[in-house]
Amino acid sequence: MAKKYVLIVDDDPDMVETVGMMLESKGYEVGKAYDGIEGEESIKNRVPDVLVLDVMMPRKNGYVLCSELKKNKSTSDIPIILLTAVGEAVPSTTYSHADGMATQADDYIPKPVDTQGLLAAIERLLS
Repeated sequence: MAKKYVLIVDDDPDMVETVGMMLESKGYEVGKAYDGIEGEESIKNRVPDVLVLDVMMPRKNGYVLCSELKKNKSTSDIPIILLTAVGEAVPSTTYSHADGMATQADDYIPKPVDTQGLLAAIERLLS
């Protein structure tokens, strides 16, 4: 059986590396992107089996990218896990809970990320 491909899109390089190493140690193939535009380009090159997507990023935030992917027939079936610290940031940013609910993401994981919880969510979405 081919390895499952997980794309991680987050503007925090330490987060990307930590999650990437954890997933690789569990036998996943991992792609990495550091903002929404890079993530979008990466998906054009190779569609992931699961997308792990940060919300608050420069150039294109996770809410926008998630919504675009879910509205596009060729990418609408990609399971998307949003990583978010938005709950704590809502009072001080333009992000809102309503924006998150409108994206049709398949799961939400709060930051700081519990890697075991993230792994469980990935495995659940792939089963």
